[in-house]
Amino acid sequence: MWRSLATATQLLPTLRKTILPNGFTIASEENCASQTATVGVWIDAGSRAENLQNNGSAHFLEHMSFKGTKTRTQRDLELQIENMGGHLNAYTSREQTVYYAKAFKHDVPQAVEILSDILQHSRLDLGAIERERDVILREQEEVEKQMEEVVFDHLHATAFPQDSLGLTILGPKEKIQTLQQNDLRDYIRTNYTGERMILVGTGSVDHDLLVNLAEEHFGRLPNVRDEASSKSAMRKAVFSPSEFRLRKSDPLAHIAVAVEGASWTSPDYFPLLVMQSIIGSWDRSLGATGHNVEGLSSVMHHHQLANSFMSFNTSYKDTGLWGIYAVTENTGAIDQLLQSIRNEFYRLCTSVTAEEIEGAKQQLKAGLLLSLDGSTPIAEDIGRQLLTSGDRMSPKQVEKAVEKVSVEDVRRVASQYLNREAATVAIGPVDKMTNFNQVR
Repeated sequence: MWRSLATATQLLPTLRKTILPNGFTIASEENCASQTATVGVWIDAGSRAENLQNNGSAHFLEHMSFKGTKTRTQRDLELQIENMGGHLNAYTSREQTVYYAKAFKHDVPQAVEILSDILQHSRLDLGAIERERDVILREQEEVEKQMEEVVFDHLHATAFPQDSLGLTILGPKEKIQTLQQNDLRDYIRTNYTGERMILVGTGSVDHDLLVNLAEEHFGRLPNVRDEASSKSAMRKAVFSPSEFRLRKSDPLAHIAVAVEGASWTSPDYFPLLVMQSIIGSWDRSLGATGHNVEGLSSVMHHHQLANSFMSFNTSYKDTGLWGIYAVTENTGAIDQLLQSIRNEFYRLCTSVTAEEIEGAKQQLKAGLLLSLDGSTPIAEDIGRQLLTSGDRMSPKQVEKAVEKVSVEDVRRVASQYLNREAATVAIGPVDKMTNFNQVR
């Protein structure tokens, strides 16, 4: 018999959660006023579940899932989704793979059945694999033109060189060219198991109907509980304060500096988010000078040290990356730019003000709550939280957690994290750049 758990949030509607005997979870949040629903399957596996031999499998499977099943051709899938006025989509991240559909309430059963079909019965036709191989290679070429994507891929590889967290989502070109049908089937067999999957429904959905649909379409999924395959057996990623430089004759230098951050469930997660909000982002082309005379944007503007910068706080199940990514054409002042970043780290540890923190908290709360507008972002929030922590903080609980962050919390967490050695990526005319860990 499946177990049913109702988690009452402090804001209606209420999250309901049910776990089938094979570990497959159903989670829903109904909005009676909505005319449409988002239903999707969140899988506790992305590129982090790969290794050097099969890197790129999760993303490759995302492409293959819409190319036909044992009972549907690609054209059949497209027509059925089109005829019910729905949208079918998917994406792969480092820790998760997601397949979801947006549809009208009366089409939810068909949407769930289609999702189960593409996840469990994809044909993985050899001809389709070869065609998608070329598509993914072209996609990789486009990604390589986006410097921010390139920098952050190198940053993960530099910060986690011995761990699968450092692998890219698309995989290296040589693996995209050589992945075979058996590699994809092995990835499905290992990772598409009951305990790793959650069916999420939001908007105009009925929880009991979703449970019945899950029993019918996902109830026979295996539940792999052995230690080697269990999602709870993942080895903690080991952070490395290394440096990667790629010297190029471009006019712009791209530099990312990151310390090891916190996991999604760490008590330091919200103070780190507030710290990120305090630094924020800045772009010279927008003409802003930075409202805070002590802040990094003001320093960058007045000394013309950068074209733009942004702070980031990327969290995973057991670790994270917290830092700053800057782009500059003033390549003769890169060391001064690094010194300014180091000074900002020090300021957060020692002299950040209550006024700054309150302003950052208001911006953060607005951003977090406004991002949950619509059934799809709510479904994404539920799926991500349940996969990473087993539960979901309601929007009201998130708001309270941000509000509780104090000056003392920020200074304490900043002192704990920002005094660590950092991982650094620098691409462009960076030959003479000082290693950030030597900047004091």
